[in-house]
Amino acid sequence: MTASGDTCPRTLGVLLCLFVGVVSGCSPESLSLDGKWSLSNSNGSVSLAAQVPGCVHSALQQQGVIQDPYFRFNDLTYRWIALENWTYTTVFNVSARVRNKQKVLLSFEGVDTVASIRLNGVAVGSTDNMFRRYDFSVRDLLRDGVNELKVGLMSPVLYASERREAHSAYRVPPECPPDVQKGVCHVNFIRKEQSSFSWDWGPSFPTMGLWKGVCVEAFDVLQLVQVSSVPLYNSGLSQWSVQVELHVDAVQTTHGQVSLSIPELESEQSFQTQFVSGKTKNIFILHINTSSEVKLWWPHTHGDQPSYQLSVRGSQDGLLILNTKSKVSFRTVELIQEPVLGSPGLSFYFRINGKPVFLKGSNWIPAHSFQDQISPDVVRNLLQSAVDANMNTLRVWGGGVYEQDLFYSVCDELGIMIWQDFMFACAMYPTEDDFIQTVREEVVQQLRRLKSHPSIIIWSGNNENEAALATDWFSIPASQRPTYTRDYVTLYVNNIRKIVQEEDQSRPFLVSSPTNGAESERQGWVAADPYDPHYGDTHFYSYLLDCWDWRTFPRTRFASEYGFQSWPSLSTLQPVSVEEDWSYDSDFTSHRQHHEDGNQQMLLQAAFHFHLPNATDPLKRFTDTLYISQVTQAQCVKTQTEFYRRSRTEIVEGKGQTMGALYWQLNDIWQAPSWSSIEFGGKWKMLHYFAQSFFAPVLPVGFEDADSLFIYAVSDLSHDLKLRAVGTVFSWARPGPVCTLSSDPLLVPGGSAVAVFKQPVAALLAGCGRCTRTTCLLTFHLEDASGRQGPTNHHFLCSPKDAEGLQRPNITAKVQEAESALVITLHSSSVAPFVWLDVGNIPGRFSSNGFLMASGNMTVTFDAWRPTSVTELSRSLSVTSLTDVY
Repeated sequence: MTASGDTCPRTLGVLLCLFVGVVSGCSPESLSLDGKWSLSNSNGSVSLAAQVPGCVHSALQQQGVIQDPYFRFNDLTYRWIALENWTYTTVFNVSARVRNKQKVLLSFEGVDTVASIRLNGVAVGSTDNMFRRYDFSVRDLLRDGVNELKVGLMSPVLYASERREAHSAYRVPPECPPDVQKGVCHVNFIRKEQSSFSWDWGPSFPTMGLWKGVCVEAFDVLQLVQVSSVPLYNSGLSQWSVQVELHVDAVQTTHGQVSLSIPELESEQSFQTQFVSGKTKNIFILHINTSSEVKLWWPHTHGDQPSYQLSVRGSQDGLLILNTKSKVSFRTVELIQEPVLGSPGLSFYFRINGKPVFLKGSNWIPAHSFQDQISPDVVRNLLQSAVDANMNTLRVWGGGVYEQDLFYSVCDELGIMIWQDFMFACAMYPTEDDFIQTVREEVVQQLRRLKSHPSIIIWSGNNENEAALATDWFSIPASQRPTYTRDYVTLYVNNIRKIVQEEDQSRPFLVSSPTNGAESERQGWVAADPYDPHYGDTHFYSYLLDCWDWRTFPRTRFASEYGFQSWPSLSTLQPVSVEEDWSYDSDFTSHRQHHEDGNQQMLLQAAFHFHLPNATDPLKRFTDTLYISQVTQAQCVKTQTEFYRRSRTEIVEGKGQTMGALYWQLNDIWQAPSWSSIEFGGKWKMLHYFAQSFFAPVLPVGFEDADSLFIYAVSDLSHDLKLRAVGTVFSWARPGPVCTLSSDPLLVPGGSAVAVFKQPVAALLAGCGRCTRTTCLLTFHLEDASGRQGPTNHHFLCSPKDAEGLQRPNITAKVQEAESALVITLHSSSVAPFVWLDVGNIPGRFSSNGFLMASGNMTVTFDAWRPTSVTELSRSLSVTSLTDVY
């Protein structure tokens, strides 16, 4: 299995690609062409072996022609690669048995992107869309003995530029990315990964290659191209059914019988049918036995993720002509947009299996610039990291790729809900007939590949394009706006939306994100203000306002993007840099930052509440700055996320009932500053450790309003709890509590946020004797009759830079092995905020990190992702807290 997870035999979603009379896998008459090919540029000056699936950059690196493309400034050094045309060549033999079949196809699962294909010197077709599968009929072109296949790839940069020049009627913005991104232009004119031309968190590597598998497929009667199974629930009859689609390529019209069964649910039906000559969609409905108990698929922390095996068998005159099995999971999803009591606007929340669910999670971007270098282990580790941080949702962002099959299968297993964008982002797009046609085929293929996955709960047409049009990102003259609005509606409404409604009635569709949803539709699909918090979902970024002030954030119905940048750790940067780069003012740190003024914005935000690092040693000053950027990011996103979570059952001035918080972004595409909570390579930033707590199913949230301290109890549980808040006041100067306080128990209904504690800050401090705002801080948790519920949280009564008595904690650490776990025991002589443990390049993660040490002692464990030892861990371990950077 290659990293892309899409080779012959076709493994599309939850199904197998099967052929006549074969139970599983490719038939003997099918030949995979994956493996070693040759690769050369247009003038022949570069010629080398190349792996398929793969891409040109990876082949050049593997053969030693280039260094690591991520090293230092190599994204600029290697720009020549994407400006060349390249040719992949392979030779292969096919048996007479294959050549004598009635139909023989040359099938490409994924070509990146613009290619002409020649078999034995004869042109067989072309490609122009990275996201499509292409099949070419080649029976009459195959030879006895050796056959030669050539795939000529055109420079995507030059192709996009040529397409832009051909579109002379009016411009389709943006022409180019901002200079700070160091990218290339006109990516909206080519159907490939939009971020491959650069983004504000990633490099410009316009890739080329055969990024998925290549096959020769031969058959006499028919070929099962795709099977999709979508459960549907009839609430009136309280009955489940499964809509099964068989996408078949038949040599000639074939009559036969199809049998569907789910043995575990004692459900089976047979259908007399005919498969019409050519490629057809054949729909069958399997009704589930009403006496069978259907176990439902639930999001993470809301229940289990069971699946059933669907068997599909086809026969003709008693002979088996197709036989496959796939997984089916039962769940319903509804997007509820209805009037809100006491508020203008509409609600915006998801109901899963009839239950309102708060969506907690992040946004997913491509895990590498070169898709063939994304291993299954990388995918699993990132998705497991999401679940381990109590996330239940990821949004697959519209500027990357439709992810590999493994991604969605693991999300099915883990209970991660997917908000799936179509691949359009931050741009206007052309609407010529050929562009629309290739997009239509792209959308149909991806829907059929993916819609069997219960993890996908919504399709979304694009990322931010409604907002770009409505708020005039591209300075379009008012007289021309109708043209762009017409193009927008043509692409996303008249084509993509229409196809989704035809192909998948089991889940909702939004035209854009952010959007006002139903209100945008009422306004002709482009709302006057797509950021209106009374409707839909919102994207919000503000880097100049104090992120510790929750009043700066919109009280939105659903927050689908928000965040703050930080730098990764030095151990992540070291493999792609040299010592002279390890300064916040170096050319390297400037080059790596693709967001305008991003490095300065991080320091400005940090300076609101922290003293900035000022060590005289340049390396220490740099590592301290990396650390303070992560502290700032973690605290900022914590404050904003907690605000959204406590707003789930409140309406304030007509705003609120927030039912989703998806911060930007989960993962990184390379080693650079970004909004991610996980560094390239899988190392958790401080933010991701914080997410473990602020996404906990039961969470205490503390904040101040009108000089009073409030503590809310937030619960995602289905059942009610009776909770009280318990707080402990500490002095900055020494460990140990100054005083404790608690509230009376209050009923906290499942799926709600309730204020369980309120007290004026002055009264709270007066009750603690020696405390003032600058000398003390507060920790707090929730309890019921059985004990503590959820994590312990903290509230600073002043900025840490103003704290009186805060001193070096002199933390000591001892590493031991206990019951096959590596345990670190810490001791601090005073209160230590943001204690950060780092073990350099030893891969793994801690049970807790970035924490507040208030009691003087703490124990954490380390989960190593490769064999290590107490000695190695002790030698690599560093411990940093806030005052260590002053």
